Amino acid sequence: MTKSIAFAEYGSADVLRLQDTELPQPGPGQVRIAVRAAGVNPLDHKMRAGLMKDAFPVELPHVPGAEASGVIEAVGEDVAGLVVGDEVFGRTVTGAYAEQAVADASMLTLKPDTLGWEQAAAIPVAAETSYRTLGLLGVRTGETLLIHGAAGGVGTVTVQLAVARGVKVIGTASEGNHQHLRDLGAVPVSYGDGLAERVRAVAPDGVDAALDTSGQPAALAASIELTGGTERVVEIGNPMAAGEFGVRFSTGGPGEYQGEAAYEEVLALFAAGKLELPIHAAYPLARAADAQRASEAGHLTGKIVLTV
Repeated sequence: MTKSIAFAEYGSADVLRLQDTELPQPGPGQVRIAVRAAGVNPLDHKMRAGLMKDAFPVELPHVPGAEASGVIEAVGEDVAGLVVGDEVFGRTVTGAYAEQAVADASMLTLKPDTLGWEQAAAIPVAAETSYRTLGLLGVRTGETLLIHGAAGGVGTVTVQLAVARGVKVIGTASEGNHQHLRDLGAVPVSYGDGLAERVRAVAPDGVDAALDTSGQPAALAASIELTGGTERVVEIGNPMAAGEFGVRFSTGGPGEYQGEAAYEEVLALFAAGKLELPIHAAYPLARAADAQRASEAGHLTGKIVLTV
């Protein structure tokens, strides 16, 4: 048996419970990892609240979490390149809010010794989402990119990848996170009424593309106004708003996932000292409810993780 966090009904963070579960067994092409840290993402609390049950139906009780770092403890058939004892990070198949989780070997990467467990757990979703959406937007050197929710886990990595590619980045965030964005190389602006005017003030030549991580309809409306249309606007936080405004919603599902290339770029920047992976807060597994409450409250600087 092993321990995990699960919810048996939709609701507030109070529905999350620590439970004993059967030890998961890896199938062909899979490995089981002893989780050292797991990433907490906005999708986790949206699924727990039932807001995504149509787009992402799950069987209850459900163990949240889609990314983790840890040590391989068991290897299934047809796995090459990974062995028991390897330290890895990546996307998981079973819920990552657990002491043990199963992952497809193809979605894991060896963890460098210079990368801590918490930092490694903060990479998978943020790196793959950043790399994928920058590709979808077709952002090029010298262009200007607007990122909503730029101080969060995904935003922090996207800002740095874009800046490293020679892109001017404008990031929306609360006042308390403006210095964080400046340190990453972005120009911060406050969200809320008058956003478009504030962006124009710092980007007199206009905005070429926009990424919304916040899921706020007002952010999408401003993005379309500033870029001059829907073609170069991508939404990752709210499929309903994306449909309403006619912009692309991207999840990284089948046919979209680009983890291997994303990890390669992020790890190269990290090794060169050109990428920061700030941890907003780390909670022990048993306090997963508190971690999700903090995620829902927003105003994050970097990533929230669970430690095991």
